[in-house]
This record gives sequence, C-alpha cells and structure tokens, in this order.
Amino acid sequence: MAGNRFRYGQWRGGPDPLAPPYDVQAAVDQVGQEVLAGGSLRDALRELLRRGPQERGGLDALTARARRLRREALRRGDLDGAVTRAQALLDQALAAERDELSGRPDEAARFAEAMLDNLPRSTAQAVRELADYRWASEEARQAYQRILDGLRNDVLGQRFAGLRSSARAAADPAVQERLAAMMRDLNALLARHARAEDTTDAFAEFMRRHGDFFPERPTDVDELIDLLARRAAAGQRLMNSLSDRQREELAGLMRQSLGDRLAGELADLESNLRALRPDLRWGRGERMRGEQPLGYGEATGALDEIAELDDLLDQLGQEYPGATLDDIDVESVARTLGRDAADDVRRLRELERELRRQGWVTRDAEGLTLSPKALRRLGGTALRQVFAELTAGPRGQHDLRSAGAAGEVTGASRPWEYGDEQPIDVVRTLTRAVRRAGPGVPVQLAVEDFEVVETERRASAAVALCVDLSYSMISQGRWGPMKQTGLALAHLMATRFPQDALQIIGFGRRAATLTQQELAAVEPDLTQGTNLQHALRLAGRHLRRYPDAEPVVLVVTDGEPTAHLDPADGEAVFHWPSLPETVEATIREVDRLGRYGATLNLFMLGDDPGLRRFVDAVARRSGGRVFTPDTEDLGEYVVSDYLRSRRGRR
Repeated sequence: MAGNRFRYGQWRGGPDPLAPPYDVQAAVDQVGQEVLAGGSLRDALRELLRRGPQERGGLDALTARARRLRREALRRGDLDGAVTRAQALLDQALAAERDELSGRPDEAARFAEAMLDNLPRSTAQAVRELADYRWASEEARQAYQRILDGLRNDVLGQRFAGLRSSARAAADPAVQERLAAMMRDLNALLARHARAEDTTDAFAEFMRRHGDFFPERPTDVDELIDLLARRAAAGQRLMNSLSDRQREELAGLMRQSLGDRLAGELADLESNLRALRPDLRWGRGERMRGEQPLGYGEATGALDEIAELDDLLDQLGQEYPGATLDDIDVESVARTLGRDAADDVRRLRELERELRRQGWVTRDAEGLTLSPKALRRLGGTALRQVFAELTAGPRGQHDLRSAGAAGEVTGASRPWEYGDEQPIDVVRTLTRAVRRAGPGVPVQLAVEDFEVVETERRASAAVALCVDLSYSMISQGRWGPMKQTGLALAHLMATRFPQDALQIIGFGRRAATLTQQELAAVEPDLTQGTNLQHALRLAGRHLRRYPDAEPVVLVVTDGEPTAHLDPADGEAVFHWPSLPETVEATIREVDRLGRYGATLNLFMLGDDPGLRRFVDAVARRSGGRVFTPDTEDLGEYVVSDYLRSRRGRR
C-alpha cells in the first residue's frame, strides 16, 4: 500500500535463519589452535568432525548414541524363543491329547498313549514324528498346527515382507505354491546377475509377476539383493548365536514347518545371496542377555538392528583408509538414531564440503589436510600471537607495500594461473580480451584473458630455520611453540618480506627440508638422534643459492648433537652420549657457515648442561648468539632475531 513504511535493522529473533549451520572460518581456526598447541594436523581435522564445531553434533556423539542403542538391543530378550515357544505348544498339545485318550477304553487309545510316551525328548524330532499322527483331540491338533504355522509364518514373513500382512497367508497351499515359484524365479534371476548378464528386462518381468511379495518396491536387482541379503544374514546370525543343541532344534523345526520344497528353495536363495553379498556379517553371532523369549521374527529383527548399528559404528569411526563422511549411510542413521542424528551427519558433510569448496582443506591418500590458503591463515594467527608479545620497536617498519617487491620485473609476461601474486599486465590483458571478443566498449574480460608480469626473485635475506624434531620436543611440551614459531616466521616473510627466502629444516636422526604445510603436519621422530650437522649442511646449501642475500641461520633445539652423517656411506650414525666424531662433524659445518659470513644464532630450550656447553662453544666460534627463552616466548625471540639479523652486515 502507498502509505506503508518499512524499517530494516539487525535480526533480533534468535539465531540468524539465513546463517550457515557452521562458521567455516571458525572451524579452520579451531583446527589451527590445536596445531599451534602442538597437536597433530590430521588428528585436529579428525577431531573437528568427531567433536563437531563448537563441540556439538559431531561423530563422537552419534557413536555414543549408536553404542547405547546396541547395548539396549542386546538386552531385548532370549534368542531361543522360537524353540521354547514350540516346546510349550508341544507340551500343550500332548497334554490335551492325553486327556482325550484317557477317556477312551479302546486299544487304539492305549497304542496312541504308548506312542506319545515314547516320543523323543528333542522337540524337533518329536514334531517330525507327529507329522502323520491322527489327533484324537481337536485342541491338541490345533496346538500342534500352531507350531508349524507360526514358525513358517515367522520365517517367510521375515524374508518376504509381503507375507507379513496376513498371519495365515503362508499356510495357504496356493500361496505356498506361488511362493515356491517366486523363489525359483528369484534364484534364476540372481544366477544371471552373478554371471554379469543384463537383467534389466528380467527384473521388470520378475517384479510384474511377484511384486506383491516385495512392498518395498526395489528399483533394480542390486536393491533387491541388498534387501534380501540383510534379512538372510540376520537369520544366519540367529543360528550362529544359538548353542549347538538349540541350533539343531530350530533347524529341524524350520525344515518341518516349511516342507522340503520351500526349505530347498530358501536354502538355494541364501546360498546365492551369500555369494553376492559376502561383506555382510554371515559368520557372526551375538550373545543377548534379555529374559523375554523372542520369536524367530523378533530375534532376527533384533540381530538385524544390531548388525546395522555395527555397520554404522564402522562408518562413524572413520578409521579405515580413505574414509569420508560420504561413506556414512544417512538413511541408516535416520532409521536407527533418528532424524536429528541424520541432520547432524548432513551438516557435517556440508561443513566438509564447504571446507573443500572454499579451499580451506584438500584430500590426499591419507585423508584431509589444510590447504595453502588455510596455512596462510594459520600462519597469520601464529604471527599475531607472536606480535602480541613483541613490545620493542615500532611495528610500522615491518610493512612492505610495494606490489612488485616479490621480484624484479623481467619485461616478459605469461597467462595468469590460480595462486599467482605477480602484478597484472594491464596492456597485454586488455589486448587479449579485444582479440578474443572484438573491439567494443566496455571491454568484456574473461579469466583466460589475464596476464601477469613475470618477475625474477631477488632475495635480500636468505634464512634457514633449523628446528629440532626429536621426541624430547613433544615430551617436554615444546612441539606447539616450535610449530607456531616456524609458521609465524614463514607468514611474516611471505606477507611482509616476500623478497627474503626462507627454508625450514627439521632434524632428528636425519634432516630434511619442510614446506609450511609439512611443518604444520609433521609428527615427532621417535627414532633417537639429534643430527644438527645434517641440518646445518642443508642450511648452507640454501644460503649459497642466494649469494647476494644476507645469510641468516636460526637453530631451535633442546639437545646436544648425538648423530652425524658418516662421510663414507652417508648413513646417520647415532650415539649417546655424543661421540667426538659427531661434535667434530657438526663444528665443521659451523665453520663453513662462518666462512660464508652467515649469522648463526641458537635458541636453547631447556637447561641441559651438555647442551649449554655446546651452544656456548658454537656461538663463540661463529660469532653468533645464544638465546634461552621460555617455551612460550620462543616465537617472540626468533621473529625479533630475524628482524634484527636480516639488516645484517652485507
């Protein structure tokens, strides 16, 4: 209406209805905090999904619910209910028959009584021997018939849902004839499927003729197989769960109730299903602890539910190689744990997809890992934590605003690629757009039109950060600060001093160069040894690649060198306490760096006297300095020393 006025403001009616279910960046920061605290990168990503962002809706909560339901299912009842029910009905039939016979004076009644007195103690054998017995009591005959009809209805109703609607359907000879024909056609269909034949038309014809046995309306042979195989496997698990005597009794009763024809077709069907779905838990049994006797259908239903919960627990555990949230059967979650649990799984899937879509994580053969984009954010967080402790010197001197500072322009250009940080070559970009789309205003730009200016890197400082990866670093709580220091320094140099060249070198019994991503994900080296000699050799190689840059070597360690490379074969030699050869090999690398003019500063963590003597000697020999920061101050010391050292002597 013309007179209406509308006012817009901040939403105040509770949670934002348009907000995503999870804050993706907050989830990345949650992982980052665990990594900076010394946790494993992969474990942190796994725990994000296990606990759920903001500690809600994670896989652990769903797993706990599934385990509780499994425990409840195990207490549901006694699996021997089908046999005990048959025994009770048999006792009822025999009692009624004896009452009827006791009132008859003829010899036939005495003969019948003698027959009843000599029946086998086995319920199944007694039922089989009474198959042709002519009952004198109608009540007894009906009780005996209920044994056969009840078990037949239970077994066939458990396998074919179309028979559950009528308790008397399976007792009808016409229905049994149709059922036998259906199972014969079904076994033929499964045999063709097992031979990898095209069964599309055969399945359609099968469902046209026998679809009333399958109200679930499977859409193809695979769905039909899955439907029937799970039920058959539950029946086999019931047999596996019984004692030898109970199993023999139930098998005998089933043969008697089904008859030879149905029992044979059912056995063939189970054999075919077992071959097509060997992954199901056919050979497993369960020990249920309830007191209520369960009939065949109830017992197999409970075991089927337990098996589904077991499958779900495997999926929620995500412990197998290549596991993803897409492996979790959301429909199974909804059936067993409820719709709210299924919604939690969907939200976790959405979170994982968003993490990948927005470029925060990537997936490799071992699972999820942080992307370079996320590592830049993690490095920024680490740097902010370090700078929060820095109080000396103005902060403004760290900024670098030149767009081309990452290198000197060579005069050439090349097509833009994702991740490029070089300046855009505006002239060549517009020229490519005009050539592609023709002249006109405005010029329509496409991604393939962009070109960037090629630059040649000119490093003003070459920095080698050598970090100790020995087990003592994590056992003494120094692993997190070490990672934070390396990530903070890498981020500082990438964003504020891109003309500097950083090489991170980790050393245990051997040394190796590490990318920023590898540093975030690195795990402690459980092999004993601190090979500083190898680390300094790799640092020297890095410095010599930038002959015009200020050479800076920073060493973070908590132990004296106990390993070196054998000059004969290059293998690492370890011995504790340190061998003279190890110290001499390490000092030779120190001298090489000194002759090259490198600044060598050591950050000593801990108060080991042997380490103190060694680093003091190295500092005197190289003209470097020794720092003994507290663990939480390591990042501040290293970053401050880098800023001081990069101004250097050259």
